[in-house]
Amino acid sequence: MKGNYHEIINTLLQYSAKPALFESGETRFWDDPHISKGMLEAHLNPAHDAASRRPETIDKEVEHLVSSGILKKGYRVLDLGCGPGLYSSRLAAKGMKVTGVDISEGSLNCAIAQARDKGLDIEYRLINFFDIDYSREFDTVLQAHGELGTFSDANRDTLLMKIHRALKPRGILIFDITSPKPKSQESPQNRWHIADGGFWRPGRHLVLEQQFHYPANNVRVDQYIVLDENNICVYRTWLHDYTLESIKSVLEKAGFQFIRAWNNLSGTPYKEGGDWIAIVARKR
Repeated sequence: MKGNYHEIINTLLQYSAKPALFESGETRFWDDPHISKGMLEAHLNPAHDAASRRPETIDKEVEHLVSSGILKKGYRVLDLGCGPGLYSSRLAAKGMKVTGVDISEGSLNCAIAQARDKGLDIEYRLINFFDIDYSREFDTVLQAHGELGTFSDANRDTLLMKIHRALKPRGILIFDITSPKPKSQESPQNRWHIADGGFWRPGRHLVLEQQFHYPANNVRVDQYIVLDENNICVYRTWLHDYTLESIKSVLEKAGFQFIRAWNNLSGTPYKEGGDWIAIVARKR
C-alpha cells in the first residue's frame, strides 16, 4: 500500500477500536467479486461447516423436516440466503416448489447450474432478501445456518415483517440461531496474517483479525481489517445469540406463534445449553 505512514497508522487505530453495536463495515462483502469466490468454495467444501453445513448434515435436516410433516410435497418454499442451493435443491427433489434468493451472483450461478444438471425446476433470484416484496405466496420460509442472528434488532424485525407478509395465512417459518455461550472477556482477541493472494484479496495483503464481545447484549463481532497495495478496508460479521425465551418474545412481537424447538434442524430434542436452537413458528 502506498501512502503516508502517519495516515495509515491513524486509520488502523480508528478501525481497530471497538465498534458500536452492529456498526457496519465494508458494504460490498458477500457480493464482492473476489471474496464471493472464496465464499462459494467454503459453501461447497464438504469437510467443514464454515459457510454451509456438511452435505450429510443437510440431508439429515431435510429428511427430518419432511418426515416430521413440517415440509410436504407441493409446498411453496422460500429459501432466504440460499447460497449455491444446497437446501433448495434437496427440497425441490422432494417435490416442493422452491424459490431461492441470495445476494451473491457467483453462488446463484452455481445453484442454477446444479438445478439444470439435476433437472430441478427452481426459481433463483439475485436480490438482497431485505428487498423481497412477496405477499401471501409461500407455505414455508426457511432461513438456515444462523443467518437471522447476524442482524441488528431493527433489521431482524424488518426481515421478520417481510417474511410474515410473504407467508400464506398460517404459513410456517423455519430457522436456527446460536445460543449463548459462557461469557467471554471484553478484551479483543487479536491475530494477523499476510499473504500473496487469499480469501480477502487476489494479490498481496495483510489481515488484522479481532473479536469483540458485548455480554449485556449476547452479541459478538469478528472484525477483519484488510490492507492491500491500494486501500484499507474493514469487514465485520456480527452474531447475536438468543435464548429460547428471548427468541419466543421476538417472534410473538413479529406476529408469529411459536410451535416447537430442537437443538438443531436435524431434530435433536431441545435441551438448554446446546450450541444451536432450531425453531418452527406459525404466522398468526
